[in-house]
Amino acid sequence: MSLKVGLDFGTSNSGVAIYDGQRVKLLPLDRQNVLPEVVKSVLYITRDYKYSIGQEAVELYYRDNVNRQRRFVRQWAGEIDYHGGELQYVRDVFVYVDELKPGRLLQYLKTALRKDGFDGTQIFERFYTVGDLVQTYLGLLKNRAEQILGEKIESATLGRPVKFSENPERDRRAEDILRQAAYEAGFKQVDFELEPIAAALDYEQTLSAPQNVVIFDFGGGTLDIAVMRLGAPGGRQVYSSGGVDIAGSDFDRAIIEKRMLPHFGLGKISHQPEILEMIQAVPDWMALPELATPLNRNTLDKAIRAGLAPVRLKALQALIYNDLAFTFYNRVEAAKIALSSVGATVVTLDDKEIALWELYTRLQFESDIFDYVGQVEQVLFETLAKSGLEPGQIDAVVKTGGSSNIPLFTAMLARIFGAEKVKESNAFSSVVAGLAIKAGREQTDL
Repeated sequence: MSLKVGLDFGTSNSGVAIYDGQRVKLLPLDRQNVLPEVVKSVLYITRDYKYSIGQEAVELYYRDNVNRQRRFVRQWAGEIDYHGGELQYVRDVFVYVDELKPGRLLQYLKTALRKDGFDGTQIFERFYTVGDLVQTYLGLLKNRAEQILGEKIESATLGRPVKFSENPERDRRAEDILRQAAYEAGFKQVDFELEPIAAALDYEQTLSAPQNVVIFDFGGGTLDIAVMRLGAPGGRQVYSSGGVDIAGSDFDRAIIEKRMLPHFGLGKISHQPEILEMIQAVPDWMALPELATPLNRNTLDKAIRAGLAPVRLKALQALIYNDLAFTFYNRVEAAKIALSSVGATVVTLDDKEIALWELYTRLQFESDIFDYVGQVEQVLFETLAKSGLEPGQIDAVVKTGGSSNIPLFTAMLARIFGAEKVKESNAFSSVVAGLAIKAGREQTDL
């Protein structure tokens, strides 16, 4: 009988665990990371199509790309047929590509599963569908797990959000893509569990008496909620579940849009639509790398020579052309995380032509994400209403996922349920631990 694992493919981080019937073992898949059991959900693809994930991917990206030389060449991209009345002709299409670009770093792969209008991306000479990217990441994760365990893994329980998307068709499509990617990565048997229910299975291990529990799973990509009866032998029950595609990556984007864009020229440029488009693209992790074209460099150079906010536009140019976007996003995310434990922090980025320094307070952060609070509270009350329970009938509220530690949302849960009921769990491992518990129990039942 082949081994079955729990696999958490997360928006920001991933992990694999096994359960022996008594204890969960988290696999140290990324020994280069501060927490070896946590693997960053990033994928680095080199020009010769070698792949790496996690901290290794990040370090290779920095080594190969930041502040490197560029050389753009004109390349034929295909033909376009023009039809107009009786007129018809074919026109060649050319693009400029950087022939010195050594590799491409991709993040938020899970978000791409549900992103409308995004089916894949061109990387050097190959087009990768979303499924191709996910399959590559899962395959490398599986290989690492097999090396640690010393045996083949053919079965897995994968986590999934309550809703990949509010659109049912997009939701089904996202799960289908994830399932097929897992098969192509080498898993022969795949099943799914909702991520908040997986977190509940982990919490249940600590109980000595039955409880009505709300699982508040707030990660990098989605908010997932489950209301459950736990701890009763043979009496576990899911009363209701709900979710919404709001989470940590949305908060990062809000910080950039509301606080960081002036550092790159917003508010100083008014009659340059091409430059404004570049500034507005800064929060978009998929768009920014594609802006590094000779045409855009020429546009920025002309504006800088004309004295149009030269310091800020040089910073924008450096961000785009020195491959500093990933560093920038990480600094913003680090500031967001810091504000869960301190009242103020500083976002800094000091590199070629960039000297960014922004004091950022928790009060400012809470103001920037305030519009999301009402949506979060609404889905929480809707899920609770579907369960048939009142807040006073809830015995515990279990927080998991990095965004669940944001004080604004902790205070919201305390206000609704009572501070004494709000419980901490391991933000990075509770879901994968629960997935392993389900996988292990199902394997025992076979």
